[in-house]
Amino acid sequence: MQLKWTAVALAALSVVACGKKEEAAAPAPAAAPTAAAPAPAAPPPAGETLVVKIGHVGPTSGPIAHLGKDNELGAKMAIDDLNAKQVKIGDKVAKFELVAEDDAADPKQGTAVAQKLMDEKVNGVVGHLNSGTTIPASKIYSDAGVPQISPSATNPKYTRQGFKTTFRVVADDTQLGGTLGRYAVETLKGKNIAVIDDRTAYGQGVAEEFEKAAKAAGATIVGHEFTTDKSTDFNAILTKLKGAKPDILFFGGMDAVGGPMLKQVKQLGLNVKFMGGDGLCTGELAKLAGDAVGEEMVYCAEAGGVDGEFKEPLEKFKADFKAKNGVDVQIYAPYVYDAVQVLADSMVRAGSADPEKYLPEVGKTNYKGVTGPITFDEKGDIKNGALTLYTYKGGQRTQIAVVR
Repeated sequence: MQLKWTAVALAALSVVACGKKEEAAAPAPAAAPTAAAPAPAAPPPAGETLVVKIGHVGPTSGPIAHLGKDNELGAKMAIDDLNAKQVKIGDKVAKFELVAEDDAADPKQGTAVAQKLMDEKVNGVVGHLNSGTTIPASKIYSDAGVPQISPSATNPKYTRQGFKTTFRVVADDTQLGGTLGRYAVETLKGKNIAVIDDRTAYGQGVAEEFEKAAKAAGATIVGHEFTTDKSTDFNAILTKLKGAKPDILFFGGMDAVGGPMLKQVKQLGLNVKFMGGDGLCTGELAKLAGDAVGEEMVYCAEAGGVDGEFKEPLEKFKADFKAKNGVDVQIYAPYVYDAVQVLADSMVRAGSADPEKYLPEVGKTNYKGVTGPITFDEKGDIKNGALTLYTYKGGQRTQIAVVR
């Protein structure tokens, strides 16, 4: 730390150096000799501080604001932990700053805030939450050469655009929808399956992958209906599907729509297992659906998960998260935390926070995070990505298994 004179000290020096010469004072009586106190040691000089800006984007307003805020809190925890460690990049101590933006899960707003982050010269970006905002924003980051790690966007297209700047720390819809499709047939013994998706990049993508896998496993798709990510009335499409007598209903969309849909499934007397991807698979779903969530009626998967030696670090993170923020992790906060850490780790290895210089190191990542080991393939997808299957019991999300 550089030594700085305070205003008071400077003023005192000014009086001594420039003040009027005074008459000599009478000599004071000699004091008894005392042992000299040791002079305090001067603090060691510290290196220069390097300001590193990490952008984060998620929907902190709108129907899924609880998920966006969960992500943002995960980013803040990572920033606080990095600053507490006094991380050095090159020969400078890094001071990490979070630049948080709200995209409201809207693609147009997503591209607007992406450009805003580029104008603010952030060093790296974590986000966005939704595939529908992540994909269009990714071109802006790519054009600027700034690394982007999504903690939750699962549409395969995101990392298949040929951009060198795109990475994700969760499995994609090919794995997510495919695993759920096979589970629906092989474990839940589904034969006649109905599908609804919300027409977003995420909802449509995961529903299509689920449908392909369920068909390949031997199921019959008895209907595929569509809604939106803002709908609240599903009686027409549910009534239509009820006539096809499905034993499983898959919804491609988020919990804010899935919760009310579950209530209407119950009201109509649809006797089905209700399935969905990670957007549905939250702690908040039980509150949104109430008693309609049932006992082992809802099955879903999180695009991530840990087992073995990594269970303890993740549980510690969740406990620390609640202690610090007063709320439980919804779903993606640990992945956001790890994504920020991966960016910082890449900067340290490159000895630079310049995106052009540290970007190659992101692709070489071999990092042990709270969500498990993180390495990327040539597209920027996480290698050997895990999925965690859940159901709901007693109004609580309950883990079934971790699969890879």
